[in-house]
Amino acid sequence: MHWTVAAPFIHDLKTDGEWLVPHIPGDRHQFSIIPRAHPLANWHNRSSSATDYQEWLTYLQHGKNAIKATEGGVVTVFPQLASAVGIQQRVSRKRIPVVAWLFNVGTCPSGMRRWLAQASLQDIDRFVVHTRRECHIYSQWLNLPKERFEFLPYQVSAIPITHEENTTQPFVAAIGSAHRDFSTLLTAIAQLNLPTIIASGPRALAGLELPACAQAPLGIGKAECLQLAQEACINVVPVVPNERVTAAGQVTIVEAMRMGRAVIASRCNGIEDYIIHGETGLVVEPQSVEGLVQALDLLWNDQELRNRLGHNAMQYAAQHFSDEAAGRALSKILDELEESSH
Repeated sequence: MHWTVAAPFIHDLKTDGEWLVPHIPGDRHQFSIIPRAHPLANWHNRSSSATDYQEWLTYLQHGKNAIKATEGGVVTVFPQLASAVGIQQRVSRKRIPVVAWLFNVGTCPSGMRRWLAQASLQDIDRFVVHTRRECHIYSQWLNLPKERFEFLPYQVSAIPITHEENTTQPFVAAIGSAHRDFSTLLTAIAQLNLPTIIASGPRALAGLELPACAQAPLGIGKAECLQLAQEACINVVPVVPNERVTAAGQVTIVEAMRMGRAVIASRCNGIEDYIIHGETGLVVEPQSVEGLVQALDLLWNDQELRNRLGHNAMQYAAQHFSDEAAGRALSKILDELEESSH
């Protein structure tokens, strides 16, 4: 069966890669990647998390192109493209199989925005979400059968290890912006006086005063973030618990695990789907200064434990969070939709 793939991070077919397509086994399905007209803006550098009018026009055109080019179905990445394809389906009255991969809306809006989401997404056949809790959350929010939602772990391509842990000037790294609990982290590192580098955006750091042991350079790129994660002796992902938040922190966690780094993360917002406490990382109770202090102190002073957790994390991530694992899972979904369409 033929599928078009619409992913907003694919703008140039020569440089942006082919997403999961090379990792889908067999030759049962054929794929055409539909590029986005304009490059996607960096989320961390945006002044607002909302999608503006001009961006929606780009998404709508992208979705229209994907539907027009397919001879079978469409695979979208990110919720905006799923909505765009859903709208185009209703406008064109062309009912085709659609898979909405990486369907994470951050928080579920109410009122008119909820109505628009329900209207545009009612014909999506399968939503792939990256935490178990999202299956229930989105089913209720969109008033759709829970069977349309499937949990599959977020995947990350293999990341080259180009830097070793900095044992001469050790530090803690905290990378990412979404729903981060930097307030608790700053209190914990101040108690322990641990050198810490926070790589985040201005919105996530607004109103916070950094202790002397911390620094937060703004505007650093992806490559620099990966270098920080590799050189840090501990990667910490503190997240604020919120029932309205669907998921947060998974990208940073999976990247650190793929690089074989010891991770401490908060037990909330679906993070518990990724770390096996004491085996592939440490999970602490959210907003617990005492819990975070204990975990940081333990890992900071035990390199053998850091190495063991990092090694286990890398093996576990290669098995469950790789492009190969995601390609196999997507292949199974496409097989099921092809069979049900006959």
